[in-house]
Amino acid sequence: MVKTLIKEYSHSFPAVRGMQAGRPCYIAMCPMRTIPKIFVFDEDEVPPELRAQRTLNKTRIPEIAEYLISNPNDYTLSAITASVSEQVHFEPMADTGPGINLGMLTVSMDAQILINDGQHRRAAIEAAIREAHELGHDHIPVLFFVDEDLKRSQQMFADLNKYAVRPNESISTLYDHRDPLSDLARHVVKNVDCFKNLTEMEKSSLSNRSSKLFTLSSIKLASRALLKKGPKESVSDKEKELATEFWTEVCENIKDWQDAKSKKVSTADLRQNYVHAHGVTLQALGSAGADLLAQKPKAWRKHLNKLGTIDWSRSNTGIWEGRALMYGKLSKARANVMLTSNLIKQHMGLNLSPESQEYEKQFKS
Repeated sequence: MVKTLIKEYSHSFPAVRGMQAGRPCYIAMCPMRTIPKIFVFDEDEVPPELRAQRTLNKTRIPEIAEYLISNPNDYTLSAITASVSEQVHFEPMADTGPGINLGMLTVSMDAQILINDGQHRRAAIEAAIREAHELGHDHIPVLFFVDEDLKRSQQMFADLNKYAVRPNESISTLYDHRDPLSDLARHVVKNVDCFKNLTEMEKSSLSNRSSKLFTLSSIKLASRALLKKGPKESVSDKEKELATEFWTEVCENIKDWQDAKSKKVSTADLRQNYVHAHGVTLQALGSAGADLLAQKPKAWRKHLNKLGTIDWSRSNTGIWEGRALMYGKLSKARANVMLTSNLIKQHMGLNLSPESQEYEKQFKS
């Protein structure tokens, strides 16, 4: 009965069955005219943490569509990778031999199919066949995976893009569930009150008009510096909570961040006028925090009160030029992070390590 219903309300494709990581997968040749109808991608209004893809960059679509229209006899499109939300039915050509993995793949019309890789190709195909209808009779290979949940789809996105032209660091951090430091960054953003609504989750840089103050990638770097972690080093639950407590306390002691959270000040104004609204200072705070936790393990909260007495104004070039600023512009170079961190540490009454002292010596020479 189930098989009959699937066939009545379904899409069917000639396909080859295979296995990857112990899971069945299917490669099918799909007519391009069907691509816009059956393959969907997540819309922009869906929060990024609930999606399996980055948002569509619409500026790329006309270029790909024009390539297809201008080269109808000489174009190449790589396969689309998609996740199907429920079980599919595969009818093999034979019960034994090579034909056991050749047959018809049937997917219910009620199944949700999300593109893990190829959303821009899908949108360009839709645009191209509106102008060149004959392209709709061509085929594109599609690799289908049966998806268990959204976490799996997001991990597929991270894995598929890890060795290609990589997406920016923030969205990789958002979707990579294998990387302990990415998990740490997501945990911190979720649990630190002033980070929740002020963090850009998908982009690693902020536009002048952005309503955000931080990026997920900068929080990852700063938290890594705080815990002194290597690139793939594990992070314990206790360390996650320590990082959460630290950043919560930092937020409490930087009044401008609190005002941005309550919308009393514009994030654009903060970025324009203060060094604490940029990644170099966030990472420097993490680095300074590592020394604070080591030198003052029981009194570190009290010392963070001194952050409220620092003049964070970019106009105060007497303290920030050469540290957070280079010729009036913010710099995230390692030397600038270290020198900014040194100033914060000195303000909190911490001792400088030999490495930090060397940076100071070169800065003052």
